[in-house]
Amino acid sequence: MKKNSSILAAVHETATDLHRLGFIDKRSMDKYEALCIPTVTDYTPEQIKTLRERYRISQAVLASMLNTSLSTVQKWEIGEKHPGGPSLKLLNILDRKGLEAMI
Repeated sequence: MKKNSSILAAVHETATDLHRLGFIDKRSMDKYEALCIPTVTDYTPEQIKTLRERYRISQAVLASMLNTSLSTVQKWEIGEKHPGGPSLKLLNILDRKGLEAMI
């Protein structure tokens, strides 16, 4: 899996450079983006709580790291709301890369 990730990263970097230089149009670049950038899956309330507990951080600290409110994190963990957009991506980074990537 790591090998594929590094290959996709190299393809994406090359496509980005070619786009910047005008050799690839925006539509083609969007296709490379879709192929090379991993999709972020949703997190269940249990996964969010487990992730937070893995790093021994409070709901308030997680909210601060994700630039959201404490009540939002609380609602995620009981299933009343679901993270999306930047919050979902930041949760994914925390999950994959660890707390150090967030600091």
